[in-house]
Amino acid sequence: MDLQRLQAAVREAGFDGWLFCDFHNRDALAYRILGMDLGKFTSRRWFYLVPALGDPVRLVSRVEPSRLDDLPGEKRLYLSWGDLQASLTALVKGLRIAMQWSPDDAIPYVSTVDGGMIDLVRSAGATVVSSADLVQVFEAVIDESGYQSHLDAGRRVHSIKDEAFALIHEALESGRDVNEFDVQQFIVRRFDEAGMTCHREWPIVGVNDHPADPHFEPTPQNARVIRRGDTILIDLWACDKAPGSIWHDITWCGYAGTTPPAKYLEIFNVVRDARDAAVAFAQARFASGQGCAGWEVDDACRAVVKAAGYGEFFIHRTGHSIGTAVHGNGVNIDNLETRDLRRLVPGICFSVEPGIYLPGQMAVRSEVDVFVRHDGVVEVTGPAQMDLVLV
Repeated sequence: MDLQRLQAAVREAGFDGWLFCDFHNRDALAYRILGMDLGKFTSRRWFYLVPALGDPVRLVSRVEPSRLDDLPGEKRLYLSWGDLQASLTALVKGLRIAMQWSPDDAIPYVSTVDGGMIDLVRSAGATVVSSADLVQVFEAVIDESGYQSHLDAGRRVHSIKDEAFALIHEALESGRDVNEFDVQQFIVRRFDEAGMTCHREWPIVGVNDHPADPHFEPTPQNARVIRRGDTILIDLWACDKAPGSIWHDITWCGYAGTTPPAKYLEIFNVVRDARDAAVAFAQARFASGQGCAGWEVDDACRAVVKAAGYGEFFIHRTGHSIGTAVHGNGVNIDNLETRDLRRLVPGICFSVEPGIYLPGQMAVRSEVDVFVRHDGVVEVTGPAQMDLVLV
């Protein structure tokens, strides 16, 4: 744990402190940020207050008095529930403290402290605020080595994407049947051969109306043979097998033929333009020194889709945080499923992936990964699809 960095982040956020707490190993965020062993069983509640200034305080049960001994700070003990209430009051009364909580569960990624605990801390006289922006600093900001691992993963993921489309092309040319599941399993095998993993979160390969379900998963039972005239969507994500590697996540669309249907071409162009509008918005805001929040980027993207008359068919957020998990704990590009007020900051990575989903017909999604470099430049970290892949 880097105490100085923790306290600097608390001061910058304008809070009096950051209160970590846990019971039965429920809050993995706390363990990671504090550098604790999540595998060590916790049978009693513990609390750790990191103040903006001064020494931290450990509040632990007399039954487990050594539970936080690996952390610096004064140790205080409680036994009864009355002791706990009195100790918490002495610890946090009058303070504005951050906890792993989000008002109205707006950011569920960080809302890991239960409602009863929030009630308890408030009854002790504290004002509780969300730690979402603090969590982003420690969970989502990527250093130079992480950035390089993301770029390296991207090179391999894009190459395997090209191989997948080539596999479909070769099957069509030779008259050999290949179905959605076959292509998915080819991608998974190539990940492994390239030293990568998707941690059993399988790629999406879908034709025609199948990807109108945004999280369609091909199986041996539901997979369709890919035929000429089919529209094709491939969504694939992976990271290097080395611990701490950063993921890369992309979606590309193609057509099994030379002349795509006019509707398919139309919605692809809308999605592509919406994607590029989102990236351009973030780039312009950072270039002007203003910065922006996740919800604002979502709005910039969604406006293009709405203007084209397809707003009701864009049924998910514009993008998600990317880090050591493919869906990370940083800002999401979202003003639909949630209103993500967190700001984009240097060192974060996220996807931009608008889609149009026409049930019973076809679907398009186009996904790029975006990194806010430490010099404030907003960068797309791999090739961006500009035209349909004609297989």
